[in-house]
Amino acid sequence: MSPRRHEIAVEQSAPGPPLVVRLGISWLTNALVLAVVAALLSGVTVRNAGALLEAAAVFGVLNTVLKPLLRFVTLPLAILTLGIAWFFVSMLMLEITKGIVSGFHIHGFWTLVEATLIVWVVNMVLDWLPGPWQVTGKRRRRRQR
Repeated sequence: MSPRRHEIAVEQSAPGPPLVVRLGISWLTNALVLAVVAALLSGVTVRNAGALLEAAAVFGVLNTVLKPLLRFVTLPLAILTLGIAWFFVSMLMLEITKGIVSGFHIHGFWTLVEATLIVWVVNMVLDWLPGPWQVTGKRRRRRQR
């Protein structure tokens, strides 16, 4: 007798665009988000399009590399504050971006708070709107459901 072979069906999603395309879309999406922030708040200034693209790149790298690490480190505090601590982590990402990119300025603490809220709202809207930004990260996983 031959041994029985069991095959496991694995659901595979269609491969997405290449990494370079996904990074480019993510970068431009961050630029869009930061442009919305600058358009809505007089306390947020961007010297030119180059500074906006630089800020978007820095912001994207910080959100990809540093933010998850800080969220892990602040997990106990986030539990105690019902997640409010993570709002401050998001604020820190904008503050670090401001510190690195000379042409991107956020003037004042309350402007930083408002900017963080706007980034959150715009990202929430983009999560639900169909568009090319749906091919990256969390948005891609949501679209595949």
